Amino acid sequence: MNRAAVALSESSSEPQSAAPQKLPPAEPDSLRGRYALFFALAIGGCTADLLTKHWVFQWRGMPRPGNEWWLIEGYVGIETALNPGALFGMGRGYGFVFASLSIMAAVGVLAWLHFGRAARDLLLTIALGCVLGGIFGNLYDRLGLWHPPGQPDVWRNEVRDWILFRWGDYTWPNFNIADSLLVCGAALLFWHSFWFTEEAKPAQSE
Repeated sequence: MNRAAVALSESSSEPQSAAPQKLPPAEPDSLRGRYALFFALAIGGCTADLLTKHWVFQWRGMPRPGNEWWLIEGYVGIETALNPGALFGMGRGYGFVFASLSIMAAVGVLAWLHFGRAARDLLLTIALGCVLGGIFGNLYDRLGLWHPPGQPDVWRNEVRDWILFRWGDYTWPNFNIADSLLVCGAALLFWHSFWFTEEAKPAQSE
């Protein structure tokens, strides 16, 4: 065997550098787990919101002056309130508009989760699950599916709030668990948009 053949043989036996590979798609089991987590957060969050609102309003009654019950005197407590607007009392008098927007937002969240492949990202899955739970919790009230305690024939479509924060002379607008879920979900989405954009690219390029 001549030197050229020997050189060719040696060069062919050297390890070749691997070509760039696409990241493998998410495993079906992993995706099923993400969907399960999403719906657990959405259904669990909505259920917690509706149960606590029902329980607090049964306990404390409809809003009235001097109805505060303090966990930490003067700072954190429970007080029933009705919100005819949106989050933290904004947009009063546009309940039906917000109900329509809530339905469209819920459809958008589900579309993003499935068609936008958000379920491939754990943080997005958690954020969207919180958002959907908050949407449905307040949508239930805006559609008038609740009744004041002891008044089954009375129809109301305000959102029931009960969490009270006060600092000195300032009282934060009363809110509920659904509001908290919406704020937490939005904060996670905001955080994701700044810190996790690169992780979403492989899924989008498939």
